[in-house]
Amino acid sequence: MSRYCSQCGKSLKACICQWIQSLASNVELIILQHPSESKRPMGTARILTLSLPNSYYFEGEDFSQHSELNQLICDPQVRHFVLYPGEGSVEAQASMSHSEEKIRVILLDGTWKKAFKMWQLSTNLHDLPLLRLPSELKGNYRIRKAPSDNALSTVEAGYYILSILQPEQDFSPLIDAFEKMIQFQIDQMPAGVFEKNYRS
Repeated sequence: MSRYCSQCGKSLKACICQWIQSLASNVELIILQHPSESKRPMGTARILTLSLPNSYYFEGEDFSQHSELNQLICDPQVRHFVLYPGEGSVEAQASMSHSEEKIRVILLDGTWKKAFKMWQLSTNLHDLPLLRLPSELKGNYRIRKAPSDNALSTVEAGYYILSILQPEQDFSPLIDAFEKMIQFQIDQMPAGVFEKNYRS
């Protein structure tokens, strides 16, 4: 008998499926995950793929020749954006999704260093417009060291981009599942470990 959940991939004890809600979204997400993230017990991208039935998930580092991704990008009926704060990126706004055209947003799932490497290698993304989130947003990944206060986990980034582009829809179950997953992990820590290592 497997020690891991066949749905979320986490250990049965840490299974997050009980907190997942299926959410409708007109905007589709494509999650490109660095291989090093797929083995992390605290990876948050899985919350997005489980909660959003129309999302896409691919694992790798260089996606230049990724046939499925390239097929999606080449769809003339869909506008594609990359959520990446690179040169020329524009802040996401609700008005971007008011046209009849379908929108897909590509998220790079990895540390800042790994995401930068993915961006450099995946030249097929370089011709797509870049989106960035408002700089004042604060991340709440309490049990993972972040380079800055506004560094967001992948599920937080997905939540915010969907909420900005579709303000009429409620995507809070994504954050609820994230918070419960984090709290469960904190509860498993020996007394004092969280305060010592993660609280400033």
